[in-house]
Amino acid sequence: MRAVAKAHANIALVKYWGKRNESLILPMNGSISMTLRELSVVTAVEFHPRWQTDQLIINGSDASRTDLERMTRFLNIVRDLAQTDWRAHVVSRGNVPLASGLASSSSAYAALATASTEALRLHLDRTHLSILARQGSGSAARSIYGGFVEWTKGERDDGTDSYARLLCSPDSWDLSMVIAIVGYGAKKISSREGMARVVATSVFYRDWLNTVDDDLDNARRAILQRDFTTLGQITEASTYKMHATTMGASPPFCYWQAPTLEVIHQVERLRDHGIECYASVDAGPHVGILCKDVNAHRICEAVSGILGIAHVLITRPGPETKIEESFNEA
Repeated sequence: MRAVAKAHANIALVKYWGKRNESLILPMNGSISMTLRELSVVTAVEFHPRWQTDQLIINGSDASRTDLERMTRFLNIVRDLAQTDWRAHVVSRGNVPLASGLASSSSAYAALATASTEALRLHLDRTHLSILARQGSGSAARSIYGGFVEWTKGERDDGTDSYARLLCSPDSWDLSMVIAIVGYGAKKISSREGMARVVATSVFYRDWLNTVDDDLDNARRAILQRDFTTLGQITEASTYKMHATTMGASPPFCYWQAPTLEVIHQVERLRDHGIECYASVDAGPHVGILCKDVNAHRICEAVSGILGIAHVLITRPGPETKIEESFNEA
């Protein structure tokens, strides 16, 4: 029993930061994101009754023990739904830098949720796929959908009301995201560790939470009305507020590096010269620059020469998670 799925990473515009339930990955606040067309993962999942253990290969290499154990915990949820104990062989290939702050887990677990449930003939709708993917990685709840997506935090203890929904399809707004990648190494503090430290110790965390609902309401309205300026302003403000919570933690920490700050300064200079664009930074050093399509190449050129920028790419809103007919492991 085998299936293949493709999913795209997303970047949060209104940030998700902090969990109220670690095991179910229930967020302290809702979030809004843009799915990214150019950053994706393709995952093949095969179940067989004779296999004794799960196996995971990522980009041609055996996965680390930590990644394998995390995947097995997730597949146990899928196996419980399907009432089977069959083990799985999983092969995943993607172009999203791993564990570096570009939400690689969002596409990885959205693809894994879609492929594994299809292989076991569960045929979940997108709401239930989002609930399932969330239990592998919170941001994966959003990558089930394309375009602009809202993940509702929910109130129930069992997480059945915490899932994502589509706000705006990928082809209905002429926006782009220019992504300036700062190196390719894994970050020192994982998102999971960073969130836990901030929730437990940051002097700014409660004030951050108090602003999120207004940001969600205003960003949602801006997306529905195609109000780019308002969405951009909220996106950049959400970035600053989220990262302020890490600096107010004990001990404090910061995901930004010197090139991160220089890209942000360049974004400010571009706006001063009439090129409207806004910076968004997730839990890592990379910078996403939200802009209109017409300005994307000019912005790309403006940040490409910054010292420490390894690569710059332009992406438009990406599609929803889909089943693929084949998978090339080469």
